[in-house]
Amino acid sequence: MDSTVALVTGAASGIGAAVARALAGRGAAVAAVDRDTAALDDAVAKMTADGLRVAAFGCDVADAAQVDAVVEEAERRLGPVDRLVNAAGVLRLGPARSLLERDWADCLAVNATGVFLMSRAVAGRMVRRGTRGAIVTVASNAAGTARMDMAAYAASKAAAAMYTKCLGLELAAHGIRCNVVAPGSTDTPMLRSMWHDDSGPSATVDGRLDAYRVGIPLRRLARPEDVADAVLFLLSDQAAHITMHTLTVDGGATLGV
Repeated sequence: MDSTVALVTGAASGIGAAVARALAGRGAAVAAVDRDTAALDDAVAKMTADGLRVAAFGCDVADAAQVDAVVEEAERRLGPVDRLVNAAGVLRLGPARSLLERDWADCLAVNATGVFLMSRAVAGRMVRRGTRGAIVTVASNAAGTARMDMAAYAASKAAAAMYTKCLGLELAAHGIRCNVVAPGSTDTPMLRSMWHDDSGPSATVDGRLDAYRVGIPLRRLARPEDVADAVLFLLSDQAAHITMHTLTVDGGATLGV
């Protein structure tokens, strides 16, 4: 990917940061995007200290004006973007029957509208240039499997996944591939925010009968790098004939369904 310019959202931590580092490690110039500018600057400083070509761009992906401006600035500084990874996400928990409107709106704004706005901005430029590029949206295995207290998150990720596939259908004639990576429980700040004590990791691996949730057959949490590897595969020429596909990376947690 030496000549690639990639834009990665949610790059301040977790899966997004792992993807940004992995892409840069393969020679790509990476526009690392996040609304948490302090955490983003820290993450990018560590990458550039390792000799990687990564630049930080503050942006709220749910704001159309900010998205258009950051894509324009990234291309001005790094060159035409030909790889996009939508990894920005938020989690709001609560029973479906009593969710706060604010929590529902936050999940849809970042997890779904953010994917729409960023994909629209990048894909539009790709098509105008005649670029044969690739887009990967990091969704969740919850997009296809019901979860207790995760209705807003699951719905937003399902919306993002289907939008990405519809986009892939429309962009296929332009040689632009659009795919989805669906992680399960991954050792990130988002997952850790769901744990209340030291039993969190083991409870996640073991599953919970009272929540109708199976555990992880591979008996381990995913690392962000595990998900990044799947993203890089779908961005690469090794996946040249793959589009509108969901690659699930959950250690078997959804039993292959």
